[in-house]
Amino acid sequence: MNIGGRRAAVRWTAAAAVIGALVGVTGCQQTPTRAEAKAGRTITEASTAESTEESTEQITGMAGAARGQGGACVFVKPDGAQKFGHVGWGFRITGTDRWVYGAIENPSGKLYTPPGGDIGAWQAEGTYARMLSEMSRDAHYPGRSEHPYSRYRCTSSSTSDVPAARAMIRTVAERGFLVGVDPRTGKLTSRDCLDATSDVLKAYRTRRLVPAPKLAVPNVWVESLVGWSDKSLTPR
Repeated sequence: MNIGGRRAAVRWTAAAAVIGALVGVTGCQQTPTRAEAKAGRTITEASTAESTEESTEQITGMAGAARGQGGACVFVKPDGAQKFGHVGWGFRITGTDRWVYGAIENPSGKLYTPPGGDIGAWQAEGTYARMLSEMSRDAHYPGRSEHPYSRYRCTSSSTSDVPAARAMIRTVAERGFLVGVDPRTGKLTSRDCLDATSDVLKAYRTRRLVPAPKLAVPNVWVESLVGWSDKSLTPR
């Protein structure tokens, strides 16, 4: 769902930065497993209904192979990070139906992991359909959330830079994880799943990409993606 324009997006992202700083988000830590849920709890699946006619057209375009056309997607676990949300990325290898996708999962749930530490970084490549299937099942890095990535938002892009995006994936995988005070600089900042997703898609030169302030809340930032399609994602 969109939130109604650039001014609203700025207000939301500014508020997100404040919220993230105050509550000390654990950043991308997954929530308890379905097996750990209380006995008798009913798990309901997200609706797979189409969001809008525009969304349908955009998603259809993503699956195609228009010459010179790029595209990007953001995948969302709304229940991740204590309900603040967790996100991953996908981008199209220009003019093909091949996509590169991945995420920073932060399996330890720690607020700080130094550069070179295990932050659950992964990436994969495949068709658009394969990307949706594997993201919907946590196929490459199984999380502990009751539902894997359950929402995705995509946009076409007339600009793209696949080599730069691939290079940024390597950068975010090696720079460690942080939500809070950087022990090296003493500054309040972040290097979390949202920063990684935003940096990769920015390097790709994604059109209509809204900047993600440091310490922003993923679920809030996702709502600021004006003009992106919005669909539910169920295991497939």
